[in-house]
Amino acid sequence: MSSISLPVIQPTANPASTTTKETTVGNYFVANYPPFGFWKQENLSGLDAVLNQPPVAGVDLGLYAHIPFCRKRCHFCYFRVYTDKNSSDIRNYIDALLSELAMYAKKPAIQGRLPSFINFGGGTPSYLSVDQLKGLFGGMRRLMPWDNAREIGFEGEPGTLNEVKLRALSELGITRLSLGIEHLDDHILGINGRAHKSKEAYAAYAFARAAGFAQINVDLIAGMVEETEEKWAETVAKTIELAPDSVTIYQMEIPYNTTIYQKMKAEGTLVAPVADWETKRRWVAYAFGEFQKAGYTVATATTVIKDPGTQFMYRTGLFNGTDLLSVGVSSFGHISGVNYQNQHDFQPYIDAAGNAGSAAFRAYALSPEENYIREFALQLKGGSVSIEAFATKFGRDPREQFSAALESMKARGLATISDGRIAVTRVGLLQIDRLMFEFFLPEHRTGRFA
Repeated sequence: MSSISLPVIQPTANPASTTTKETTVGNYFVANYPPFGFWKQENLSGLDAVLNQPPVAGVDLGLYAHIPFCRKRCHFCYFRVYTDKNSSDIRNYIDALLSELAMYAKKPAIQGRLPSFINFGGGTPSYLSVDQLKGLFGGMRRLMPWDNAREIGFEGEPGTLNEVKLRALSELGITRLSLGIEHLDDHILGINGRAHKSKEAYAAYAFARAAGFAQINVDLIAGMVEETEEKWAETVAKTIELAPDSVTIYQMEIPYNTTIYQKMKAEGTLVAPVADWETKRRWVAYAFGEFQKAGYTVATATTVIKDPGTQFMYRTGLFNGTDLLSVGVSSFGHISGVNYQNQHDFQPYIDAAGNAGSAAFRAYALSPEENYIREFALQLKGGSVSIEAFATKFGRDPREQFSAALESMKARGLATISDGRIAVTRVGLLQIDRLMFEFFLPEHRTGRFA
């Protein structure tokens, strides 16, 4: 690729990287660039333009479907979920999602492409009945065949999964099941608003193993309300006993649109009733260490895996510039250098997708410079970046592009540069979401990610 002119990015302070130890209100988990607050409805013409052009040569395609239904809203949840929908609502939603996918399947940027991975997230995809799942999967396959998919991921809440449903999911082709266990102490689960208990988590895991999924991932959250050293250590030990293929560990945060924040607001405080950042990082570091003793490898800032060759393709695709076709309410995607997000309320999504097929609500067309930053910053969450690969793809060495920021991270013991790679140290990985802002353009360092 020919060289593009990119200004050198200098490090600077950003509000999300506060040195305050307490967990205060806000969402600091970075899932894209620039922050969602910069995506605008008036930019949708940029999405239309790339959809009506052939895809960028050599770029893979992934498919994400958002299933927003839940038995109960967790106190820390900030995703677009609904707990009040009946079977008719769900049928209408599935019809709208398929209508949206049908629209995309006819666009030059998508037509004829086979997704290399598919992921079902939520909400709770496993909230759907077996018949609803069969209807959804069958409709999606007819519009966009999955024959080329190397991974089909599916998120499940243990209390919605039984032996029959798990066997059906395996027969329907799910290869990677992600169980939202979060913790294995019933008091912690209950006070944080989880719908399931540990007994259901153990049962779902056993049924999933019997169903023969190629990969089973377990999600955990460090630093939940009333978490303690002892209870965290017990959950880590019990998870190791389960021996999942991978474990994803998130650090508890309190975005604005959560019930915990509403309680904080009523009490007149911005300090959350959860562990501080230093403690959460220490707990994640402890868990990583215990999993490594059990033979796991730290694969990303949040994940340990048994087999380094079985990375989560949805996550690595997002990190590495894969086109992500996203359908469903409030879901976000990335096509040919354009970020987009769908209508974020239920009925407006149903109306838009059902009538015109297009439910996109806002978008952002990245410049070459911004696309460079997006891929570099997201790949840092994977732990390292290939200098040669970036120089080849973008025409500029990241050691030049981000010289000051990288030198600053090196000086603080947060990154190393050797053997052709820029690598984030373990200390750096534990706080990577706040460090990523140092590589952002100055005008994007104050944006919210929720």
